[in-house]
Amino acid sequence: MTKLAVCPGSFDPITNGHLDIVRRGLCVFDKVIIAVGHNPLKPDLFTTEEKLEMIRKSVEGHPHISVDSFEGLLVNYIERIGACAILRGLRVISDFELELQLALMNRRLCDRIETFFLMTDFNNLFVSSTIIKATASAGGSVKGLVPEPVLEKLKEKFPSMSIQ
Repeated sequence: MTKLAVCPGSFDPITNGHLDIVRRGLCVFDKVIIAVGHNPLKPDLFTTEEKLEMIRKSVEGHPHISVDSFEGLLVNYIERIGACAILRGLRVISDFELELQLALMNRRLCDRIETFFLMTDFNNLFVSSTIIKATASAGGSVKGLVPEPVLEKLKEKFPSMSIQ
């Protein structure tokens, strides 16, 4: 039986930190789906379609990573596709506080779903989608922090962004 995990997020945009968590998750799971969800509490820079396109280009050629989107409760999506786990990355202790609450609520909603936490690689501790957008919008360089397809889309949104 294939062990399928879902790595959910708004991915506005996806970062190299996110992709590192997904790749490392493949040490535990046979396949990981990067699932783009819509968070009504966060204003988005990119549309869901743009996010899916950037992520697909970023994982192109990797047979064990796929990309999808969902609306509504994550646990309903996970049950529908037959996944067994949620894969999440943790950067700092404050991430854990929120992620623990989410994991416990997801477990309460569906007791067969486990949440797996991976510590973020040291090089990605400070990287977040919010910091990427703030830096790019102010003309700073985010090269090396996001995959190339994301860098290209950010440059379209923020023409003054440095690409150094």
